[in-house]
Amino acid sequence: MSPTTPATSAPPKRHYLAQSSFRRFTLGEYHKMIETGVLIDGEPYELLEGHLVHKMSRGSPHDSALQVLTKRFVRLCPAGWEPRCQSAVTLAGDSEPEPDFVLARGDETTFRTRHPGPAEIGLVVEVSDSSLAVDRHDKGSIYAANGIPVYWVVNVTDKVIEVYTQPAGTGDTAAYATRNDYPVGTAVPIVLDGNAVGTITVAEVMG
Repeated sequence: MSPTTPATSAPPKRHYLAQSSFRRFTLGEYHKMIETGVLIDGEPYELLEGHLVHKMSRGSPHDSALQVLTKRFVRLCPAGWEPRCQSAVTLAGDSEPEPDFVLARGDETTFRTRHPGPAEIGLVVEVSDSSLAVDRHDKGSIYAANGIPVYWVVNVTDKVIEVYTQPAGTGDTAAYATRNDYPVGTAVPIVLDGNAVGTITVAEVMG
């Protein structure tokens, strides 16, 4: 693991705007588009700060890492926490991203009629290759603004798991104050409510 270093501040530019809608939508409008079939369930879109963003295609390293993480999180997740894979979370600021993995407070019945909100989320994970700039800066800023305590960027290109903590700030200048990089040969602690509940080795995720 690299020494603790300040995380990169969120830049004013949003990288996702290159693949987003021209107009902004409220969360209510977004849900209405899903309910009425304007957006079909499962289409590759998510709502980021009111912008309808087309999600990038996933490669084999992404899906392989996600498969490993799914098995490990299901096995290591303690009682009272629910592992959720590629499911939406509802955040302030008209954002409803669909992270690759979330550990949310609850069980399999808690989110039958809604998505987890910020106060229920202990850990968010994005597996990243071509979407690295969006995941690091844009989504990092969104998650920090919502007070998500721990955010992982699983950087499959460089074979590093970047762990962001200490969210600070508001709006589009919000960012994580601390970043720790875990390369192959190290293990990443799974921290919920400030307590380590298990570890995942970087080598098993990256292959």
